Amino acid sequence: MLGACTSTPPVTKEVSIVPITNHLEETNGAFVLKSNTSIGVIDAELIPAAEYLADMLSRATGYDLKVKEGEGTITLALGDVQGKEGAYTLTAESDKVNITGNSYGGVIAGLESLRQLFPPQIESKEIVKGTDWAIPAVNIQDAPRFEWRGIMLDVSRHFYTIGEVKELLDVMALYKMNKFHWHLTDDQGWRIEIEKYPRLTQIGAYRDSTQIGGWNSPLYDVNIHGGYYTREDIREIVDFAAERHIEIVPEIEMPGHSEEVLATYPELSCSGKPYVNADFCIGTEKTFEFLENVLLEVIDLFPSEYIHIGGDEASKSSWKTCPRCQRRMADEHLNSVDEL
Repeated sequence: MLGACTSTPPVTKEVSIVPITNHLEETNGAFVLKSNTSIGVIDAELIPAAEYLADMLSRATGYDLKVKEGEGTITLALGDVQGKEGAYTLTAESDKVNITGNSYGGVIAGLESLRQLFPPQIESKEIVKGTDWAIPAVNIQDAPRFEWRGIMLDVSRHFYTIGEVKELLDVMALYKMNKFHWHLTDDQGWRIEIEKYPRLTQIGAYRDSTQIGGWNSPLYDVNIHGGYYTREDIREIVDFAAERHIEIVPEIEMPGHSEEVLATYPELSCSGKPYVNADFCIGTEKTFEFLENVLLEVIDLFPSEYIHIGGDEASKSSWKTCPRCQRRMADEHLNSVDEL
């Protein structure tokens, strides 16, 4: 346990938390993080949050912060905190910090506010020497205004490594964002391993050039670009996000924006040839079999309540002349390709 300090160092950092909290009151004194600071959990389900906090604070300080059951110098707990899911209270005194959330997400939001109270050097990925790890004594009550606080990352047009995705997720957590829309497929590349269709990543994950010079530019470079995430990669990122109370919503494009699929499995197009169009053929059962098999694997990998299926900018031009699509329109008594 942290003993009382004989002298309290001044805290010169202006108290500023993003998003702005509902209530923030500065009180007297300061809390100083030290090498013998412990992180306690009252509720066992908060152990991942405590380990996340310990790791976050240890990187820059070099302290080997211990996680324990019961009260600690910093204590995380679940409680009856008023507000939407994610509400919390944070009280920092000279000898202790208490964070109570109305859910796991509330506790995460509270520790992210704690993270912002520290000097900016706390974000360093290397040990920073000569820094007083002091925060002002405060009393905070806060709750989210919006249940969905998200960001979208398109990894199809430009592939990002696991490390880069994690870095983005960590910044999202800092600012209490809780939904990560992961745009995993598009014309420019398929980025997720599907065991039943290995060519999606063997072929569909790579392209021989990339458009440069802006929208509608005729210019292309000559560099191969690509990459994909294995099932193990996906699970690692899902777990990393969940620890930070971030839900990942994967996007699998259909029926348009699917040129990378049709280049790999041209039998799913109306022409039976790659690069003729970027829309799945809706007249063949092979398309529905493919999509169902893909989505079953995606659902297995992502615990999200939601799966985004695109749906935008399908040209539908090939459906107008495709005998199979026209037959399905007749069978389903549809009057146009828009209805199809």
